[in-house]
Amino acid sequence: MKNSKPVTTNSSFCYWEGETLVLNILGRPRAKKTKIGKVIGKQLEIHVAENPVRGQATAHLVKFLAQEFDVAERAITVVFGVYNVNKQLRIVAPKRFPATIAKQQGKFAASGSLNVDQKFSEA
Repeated sequence: MKNSKPVTTNSSFCYWEGETLVLNILGRPRAKKTKIGKVIGKQLEIHVAENPVRGQATAHLVKFLAQEFDVAERAITVVFGVYNVNKQLRIVAPKRFPATIAKQQGKFAASGSLNVDQKFSEA
């Protein structure tokens, strides 16, 4: 399969490897509501309304992100951090982007390092 997106540098909380979006996440379990927070350094904060017991918060996070990116859960791989608040996820061919990530995509597009051709949605 031919990759239409170039590899971008890891200078942010997200970057592309071909058709795969790589996200560095700071999970915040035991939240009242599951929602995307702010960017903290090189991580995207995500509040998760689940207890951090045996990976349950991470499983809940994957389900939430599958809806946000309009992909199947199997399109999301947890590279590391199943049992830790610091995580890296790979999302294959996302069809939609939450607002925080859409802003980051816009920065890549403005610099010419990313070909943005997907639909964006506001979260």
